[in-house]
Amino acid sequence: MAIDTLVRRTPTQGAARPAKKKLGLGEQPRRHWQLYAMLALPLIWLAIFAYWPMYGAIIAFKDYNVVDGIFGSRWVGLKHFERFVESYQFGRLLKNTLVLYTYELLATFWPPILLALGLNMARRRWYRRSVQLITYAPHFISTVVVVGLIVVLVDPNTGVLNQFLGHFGIGPLDVLNDPSYFRHLYVWSGAWQTMGFSAIIYLAALTSVSPELHEAAIVDGASRLRRIWHIDLPAIRPVAVILLILNIGSIMSGGFEKVLLLQNTLNLQTSEVIDTYVYKLGFASQVPQFSYAAAIGLFRSLIGLVLLVLANTIARRFAKSSLW
Repeated sequence: MAIDTLVRRTPTQGAARPAKKKLGLGEQPRRHWQLYAMLALPLIWLAIFAYWPMYGAIIAFKDYNVVDGIFGSRWVGLKHFERFVESYQFGRLLKNTLVLYTYELLATFWPPILLALGLNMARRRWYRRSVQLITYAPHFISTVVVVGLIVVLVDPNTGVLNQFLGHFGIGPLDVLNDPSYFRHLYVWSGAWQTMGFSAIIYLAALTSVSPELHEAAIVDGASRLRRIWHIDLPAIRPVAVILLILNIGSIMSGGFEKVLLLQNTLNLQTSEVIDTYVYKLGFASQVPQFSYAAAIGLFRSLIGLVLLVLANTIARRFAKSSLW
């Protein structure tokens, strides 16, 4: 018998499998058309409402008027940008915008994390679900209703806040008309409204933590705080960094509607931000200044872009997590 007939093939000596053929660029949509159909509607919305209007930003570099149209109006270059930077409103608007939204960022970043960690450690399921339901329900209340609640609660004559303070001989406090209270009122009402819903993202990240890690830590005698610090926080750190970067990128364009609804002539010293100023110039004034308002809005967007790039660079270098 020939020697080669006595040699048995091992599985590793079998014929190599043919390489899987890659789908071409035109074959992928046909093969997975359901996924592309689901993606089509968001992309259409994004193109119509986010990208198509961008061509109108050109009016920031022109003296726009309705008769000549966007492309027929006279080109003036950086005239409106220089006008805004040199105006007496520039310093106050930039300060109010940065202070208000930075305060909001710092005040609303940590509560969802603490809430998620607490809910994750809660042993009783009914208690955890009840707290989660109560805390994320305010997210679904409209901004107009929230502002209405604030007005009723802090009313100098009939508000619950002043009635409570009256028992201690304090007040009445005119919170809505005092510029020093505006930022606190805006920020902490927003923290109450968004804390529970934002915690859902961190709770989802905590589900990826293996229970075996906590069991091993308990066997080693680790306390609950030690387990949170060494197991849970490292698990949600990448998510927290990404959300922080996104929030920093939108720091120049926060809750415009809420600011406008809480704003009045007495608290303009601290409540006038770039968004409300642009709205008044472009829509609420007797003689709308479309080009000037567009230039201010574009200037605000450029600052937001710079902050986003800086935050992403710092996060990539120190936290080893970033958007790109």
